[in-house]
Amino acid sequence: MQLITLKIEKPDVTNFILGQTHFIKSVEDIHEALVNTVPGIQFGVAFCEASGQCLVRWSGTDSSMIELAQRNAKAIAAGHSFIIFLGDGFYPLNVLNTIKMVPEVCRIFCATANPTEVILAETQQGRAILGVVDGFCANDLEGDEDILWRKNLLRQIGYKL
Repeated sequence: MQLITLKIEKPDVTNFILGQTHFIKSVEDIHEALVNTVPGIQFGVAFCEASGQCLVRWSGTDSSMIELAQRNAKAIAAGHSFIIFLGDGFYPLNVLNTIKMVPEVCRIFCATANPTEVILAETQQGRAILGVVDGFCANDLEGDEDILWRKNLLRQIGYKL
């Protein structure tokens, strides 16, 4: 077995969701879940098929997000994994629970805009996602000013009253 780390390629501010599913119809179900949850959402999704032709299946509403999803899924190449890239102004927070409720979805590895590395195990049979490195190491505890900044930010962007 070989361990591999793979950096997700994306623009700095682009959010994505990386997960594992178990069936070819996942691409269509994830697509439907996204457009039914957030009207007008811009996204691309790609799914690594783990049997049959072992193709990267894909869908979406935005050509640049579709291309990001295709390129990263092909690089990851771990069976039954999927990756969703969200267009500008769309966030995992608004769709994550819906994605988790898609019957085929087994797990979510991350939902982030941070720089991310995927930790893969490769055997003679194929690849598996072991986990992710999402962002950077914590440096210290937040202080009173940091708490105030956090609370103000959440209210400024409309996530808290």
